[in-house]
Amino acid sequence: MTKPLLQLNDISLSYGAHAVIQEIDLELQEGEIGCLLGSSGCGKTTLLRSIAGFEIPDQGQIKIRNNIMNNNLIKIPPEQRNIGMVFQDFALFPHLNVNKNVAFGLSHLSKKAAAQRVNELLEMIGLAELGHKYPHQLSGGQQQRIALARALAPKPDLLLLDEPFSSLDVELREQLATEVGKIIKHEGITAILVTHDQHEAFAMADKVGLLHNGKMIQWDTPYNLYHQPSTHYAANFIGQGVMIPGKILDHQTIKTELGIIHGKTPDSLQENSSVDVLIRPDDIIHDDNSQHQLEIIDKVFRGAEFLYTLKVNEYTNVLCITPSHHNHPLNSLLGITLDVTHVVVFKQ
Repeated sequence: MTKPLLQLNDISLSYGAHAVIQEIDLELQEGEIGCLLGSSGCGKTTLLRSIAGFEIPDQGQIKIRNNIMNNNLIKIPPEQRNIGMVFQDFALFPHLNVNKNVAFGLSHLSKKAAAQRVNELLEMIGLAELGHKYPHQLSGGQQQRIALARALAPKPDLLLLDEPFSSLDVELREQLATEVGKIIKHEGITAILVTHDQHEAFAMADKVGLLHNGKMIQWDTPYNLYHQPSTHYAANFIGQGVMIPGKILDHQTIKTELGIIHGKTPDSLQENSSVDVLIRPDDIIHDDNSQHQLEIIDKVFRGAEFLYTLKVNEYTNVLCITPSHHNHPLNSLLGITLDVTHVVVFKQ
């Protein structure tokens, strides 16, 4: 079995009495893109800076290509880790044109080889004609692509991206995240992205680590993080799920106010256990012929679809997505049926 390109074991770091990251473990295989996801202050940027060598963990070990970067005895400085970085503010050199910005880390190559590498990368990112331009003459999206090309130019072992799309328009972020992911994959580079935006994470990453209060809540594929969250926190953070109360009838059946849900429940839950059941918008199907009707208390038009908020009871609402030609007025009733393919339950 091949060794992971990046290994973190038991990484912890505190500022005084404040524990910023606690006992973090993760692995990335060569060519994988990972993501550290979480709200502000969860520790994701501190963890990224620890991998880069800008922060020194109090305990644990960091390995890149099976070489120790950090442990109790060894502290390899950032410039010796063969890591590329892309920052929030792009950090392009304003006095250098695009060609010279991208070539900045290629001083070890001949002039001809460096120019060839620059041209290759600019072609790949679709900006070959802008080599003579300066950063202030580029759009935000173009500057971000140039920053990426500069980081990729020396072919680092690991690429770190710190909230790289946060200064861009919302409409551009997910599109650029997809494009950047394809470019990194094309280069075969292993990378870690830090973001608070799950859409960016899902657009780019093979593995996502959800952090909360400095702890790794779940390190998994985006699909599993969405459909098989391991904790209440993960279920609430990812997607637009709602917890509704239910009762275990048997290991294949849960009774809820929205109806019976069929699917395997955890062996640890006994019959008649009271549980919280995760219901996502894609679990609720609009069905005009259903006898189960819920009141529409809010609606959001999204162009191709409506997002309806439906009242279950005084304390609980659920969400339902329908094609936008199903335009139902507020306070009317919407017929629904349940189609819960992935059953996620937590003991109350």
